[in-house]
Amino acid sequence: MTSDSSEEGPGGAEEHGAGSVLRALEQAGFPVRTFTGEQRAVFAGLTPQELELILDLKARLDAVEPEVQAHTVVAGAALF
Repeated sequence: MTSDSSEEGPGGAEEHGAGSVLRALEQAGFPVRTFTGEQRAVFAGLTPQELELILDLKARLDAVEPEVQAHTVVAGAALF
C-alpha cells in the first residue's frame, strides 16, 4: 500500500514520470521549451540512469563551455 502513494503522489521518491524528467532537464539548462514533440518524447522516456548520465554529461560540458561553445550550432544544441 505504501508503494501506491510514493508512485502516484506528487514529488514521491519513486516518481519518475515524463514531467519530472523534463523539469530536471529544464532546471539543468536544457532548452526543453524549444524541443520538438519528438525530442520531448525521447527525453521524457529517459530512465533514471539515462537522466543521471545526461545531466552529468551536461555538467561536464558546461564546465568547459568556452571550448565547446562553437559546436552548439553543429550539434543542434540539444545537448548543450
